[in-house]
Amino acid sequence: MTTGPAPSSTSAPPAPPGKGPTTPSAVAGRSALECLLTFVLLFGVTTIVRWVMGPSALSQAVPGVHLKLLVVGAAVGLLLAGLILSRPGRLSGGHINPAISLAMWRFGVFPGVSVAPYVLAQLVGSFLGVLAARSVWGPVVGRPPVLYAVLRPAPGWTDGWLFAAEAAGMGVIVYLVGYFLQTPRLAPVVPWLVGFLIGAAIALLGTSSGGSVNPARQFGPAVASGELAFLWVYLVAPMVGAVIAAFALDRLRARRTVLTHRLCGTQADGTPLPPLTHRRSAVTDRP
Repeated sequence: MTTGPAPSSTSAPPAPPGKGPTTPSAVAGRSALECLLTFVLLFGVTTIVRWVMGPSALSQAVPGVHLKLLVVGAAVGLLLAGLILSRPGRLSGGHINPAISLAMWRFGVFPGVSVAPYVLAQLVGSFLGVLAARSVWGPVVGRPPVLYAVLRPAPGWTDGWLFAAEAAGMGVIVYLVGYFLQTPRLAPVVPWLVGFLIGAAIALLGTSSGGSVNPARQFGPAVASGELAFLWVYLVAPMVGAVIAAFALDRLRARRTVLTHRLCGTQADGTPLPPLTHRRSAVTDRP
């Protein structure tokens, strides 16, 4: 007895916006791009610190540690925005930060299966980027005041104070990024927003907490230099802050949804984000 046409074997429900394919090859390829992007970021960060903070004519021309941190923050912020907007950044999403990858999963626009590969790739890229800077610029990178661009909290800071500062800093960044990615007209400026916020964190927190707000930013320099005392805080606190901020945005703006995990603020094909006309739907890979 015929009961009607069989459903097409090729049909499938549409994936949540911004997620993209989750095949092993796709995950591996985009993770490799994240490794490359983080490699370039940490090579650039170490290079900037070497010339602005280390012995150089530029260092002598910029008076005072606060002005030096402002220069470092501006340079790193521009570098980060450029990496997000680059072709590898557009393909992978341009996270370059384990806390961002975790937050995008919590927002429901990044597949859970990709979080661990992205984080591993970012940490590996961080370490390799620092080693590359050491090979290019020589032994000065491994000696104070550069010391592989490792960060340290101010004297007297406890693990608790550092944890609170790093978690709060990352929380602010994730909340604002999520807010902008919920609003199509604001999404295109996200790369510049991220660059500005990271640069501001460096300039404002550099003499207190160090202003990392990125586990990958500290991982490579800490491992290369052997300065591991506060490493667990720099790794864990931004992740906690990201999760809390994602939860807060989800609850405070329940009728909105983050439309993509790409910090370049577009869909997978590069087109603008669609208008927001629907209530948040359930996401299957979120607990």
